[in-house]
Amino acid sequence: MTTTAHVLIAADKFKGSLTAVEVAEHVGNGLRKVAPGTETEALPVADGGDGTVEAAVASGFERREAEVTGPLGAPVTAAFALHEGTAVVEMAAASGLQLLPEGVFAPLTATTYGTGEVISAAVEAGARRIILGVGGSATVDGGAGMLQALGAHFLDEDGDQIPHGGGPLVELVSADLSQLDERLKDVEFVLASDVDNPLTGPKGAATVYGPQKGASERDVEVLDAALAHFVRVLGESVGDEAVSTAEAPGAGAAGGVGYAALVGLGAAFRPGIEVLLEVLGFQPALQRADLVVTGEGSLDEQTLHGKAPAGVAAAAGKAGKPVVAVCGRLKIDRKALRAAGIERAYALADIEPDADASLAQAGPLLERIAARVAEDYLTAS
Repeated sequence: MTTTAHVLIAADKFKGSLTAVEVAEHVGNGLRKVAPGTETEALPVADGGDGTVEAAVASGFERREAEVTGPLGAPVTAAFALHEGTAVVEMAAASGLQLLPEGVFAPLTATTYGTGEVISAAVEAGARRIILGVGGSATVDGGAGMLQALGAHFLDEDGDQIPHGGGPLVELVSADLSQLDERLKDVEFVLASDVDNPLTGPKGAATVYGPQKGASERDVEVLDAALAHFVRVLGESVGDEAVSTAEAPGAGAAGGVGYAALVGLGAAFRPGIEVLLEVLGFQPALQRADLVVTGEGSLDEQTLHGKAPAGVAAAAGKAGKPVVAVCGRLKIDRKALRAAGIERAYALADIEPDADASLAQAGPLLERIAARVAEDYLTAS
């Protein structure tokens, strides 16, 4: 490949050290140090989790903000992205784990109410298509809070709205979705997630992901039972569809927000990276590329199941474009990389094995790694 190559940098964030935008900047700098004539194009990507709005803004969307209810009830400022009637809403911005104080978890009481408020703000701003990116949530409330913020009534035996959180779902006696904001009927919703779990059971939201949100074994049992009760009551109100949807792929995403989006908002479930690449204009950028550089903080088994680098590599492979990856740590072998469409991976750990030092010096280390990519792919005659 010559030094006039066009390189598309389509990487996700390095969690804990670099945003996707910063990753693209450092990779570009490293490539050009070795191959000064290289043309680079940055297209930061995300799979629906935290960083999704930032990726959309980097691709040309307008950043908007709304003050909403955080996962513990305190107000937080959440951003969404808007462009020509399409909004990208990142659940983590309103209801994410990163909004909790360090060491604090609230699996039984954390709420998605703020996510509903962000959706409302997006509709108010003119959105007629909403990409709901889910991931990194602090919640296991089945999306009840989100629907409450949009007008749903979930009542206890006294006729009062049940409290926030997944635990109080056991108090639910009646559900009414007829009062949802009328404007939502004119909005197309896409549930963008890399999680295809059902809502309940051994592969459900509470069992699989509850512990990541601080749930004890007992909490998991309580939450799974509460979500199952939520489904039964919604079934009585909405009909059998509410029961069958609990088993649908994506229903268990983000503590059950996927379920609420499917049942209450009529959302269509799609793999997060697939829909985000479409929204971000990946295909036109891909056609201009001679080489694609993707990556994320840790390339591991999870990467192969719907994460951003795998989605980028799959799309690039269909277009016949070579793909290499950069990462902090590499935990899959060359055979698995090849199967995913990635020719080679370059890890920061190769030049700085100390994890703390690698995090602290991620930017400069990434430039050194990118220089190696340039030596291997951009300077050969």
